[in-house]
Amino acid sequence: MPRISLVDIAHDLIRENLRSGDIAIDATAGNGHDTLFLAEQISPSGKVYSFDIQQAALEATHARFRQTKSHECLTLIHASHAEMSEKIPARHHGRIRACMFNLGYLPGGDKRLITRTESTLAALTSASQILSGQGIMTVIAYPGHAGGDQETIQVKNWCEQLSPEQFKISIIYGHEPKDSDPRLFLIRKLS
Repeated sequence: MPRISLVDIAHDLIRENLRSGDIAIDATAGNGHDTLFLAEQISPSGKVYSFDIQQAALEATHARFRQTKSHECLTLIHASHAEMSEKIPARHHGRIRACMFNLGYLPGGDKRLITRTESTLAALTSASQILSGQGIMTVIAYPGHAGGDQETIQVKNWCEQLSPEQFKISIIYGHEPKDSDPRLFLIRKLS
């Protein structure tokens, strides 16, 4: 069975949910690929908030935008994604249509700097609260690296405690559903 791209699936699902003028969050900017994707969906009048604790990630994301017309839509935030409730203006709370998480480490960066379970869970809780009704969150988790196993288990546990009346959860695997394989958690807010 061929491996499928979880990033492509996340993009396809979010593309169905976003329109020009919407507000979106990239909770883990990394090299800016998801941020740029979100900006392309919501421009010219929408807004993307992109978080990362690493200055190198924000610089890579900013560089990716220099060649685009979407740069006016972008707000880079040098902070943990756990601070999103404080860093995103209150007027946008309840209006966020999509939030993307791509956990792990910065590709091409220091593999010792990884997303941490406690900040990820805090960020997921914040995102679930400020997400709009019919909003969508995607979380790609990678259990195959140091710290990734525990983070993936805790994300799954967090998803399972969400109210089924308020959220619909799906888990998509890139290949076979094995403990060591990356997976995409899809969280849809129903109301």
